[in-house]
Amino acid sequence: MHRVAVLLIACAMAAGPVAAQTVKKKPAPPPAPPPAPTIEAAEVTCPSPLGTGVKTLRTFCDVPIGRTSGDGILITLPPHKGTLALTFDLHNRQTYSEEQVKARRSYAKLTATVGVMTLDNTLVTRAVVQNEFRTDADLFDRIGGGAGPGGLKAVAPTGAEPVRVELPEDVNAVCVLGERLGVRRLDADETFVAPGRPIAIISSVMVEYTPKPAEKTPAKKPAPIKKK
Repeated sequence: MHRVAVLLIACAMAAGPVAAQTVKKKPAPPPAPPPAPTIEAAEVTCPSPLGTGVKTLRTFCDVPIGRTSGDGILITLPPHKGTLALTFDLHNRQTYSEEQVKARRSYAKLTATVGVMTLDNTLVTRAVVQNEFRTDADLFDRIGGGAGPGGLKAVAPTGAEPVRVELPEDVNAVCVLGERLGVRRLDADETFVAPGRPIAIISSVMVEYTPKPAEKTPAKKPAPIKKK
């Protein structure tokens, strides 16, 4: 009997650690996924709106040559946490003439350079759009509200260069300014750098960002009770 008792105690002691080892800890819950970024149309102040496209229904805005942020297109950015991405399409600015197209005298190679600047005139980046124009098939869209055939404007966007600009958290507004336009035609080459001249067009201005959390208002302390 003594031997049997000793064996039972030994078995119980050996089984104890094994049973403890079989108890598994619950895995830690996975971290919460980051919030999806907000993508929306940017707040644009356009000093010279060109109009709305009849095909794309986009709003097109002329980009003038300028020297300071007050001369260009103002884009106000929403409060954002971390980096914000500003995107837009950059187009050349072409005057369409059906007579020149029929006469095969409409060829133009356009190269427009614009800059994106902060409001203290710090250059963030440059963008260039270049394309060749021969016929109306080379136009990106036509603009309504003009005096031409079908109520179309003669000036139209041509070409489309997508532009993406990464902006830090402390930047709350930028402007888009024209720098120079190079035009190659059948009979001459020209370069335009004079301030005030519209040399390009932008459209589809969007922002992609993580909204900045609202600041918590500290709770008001209760007024002290006055002793009588």
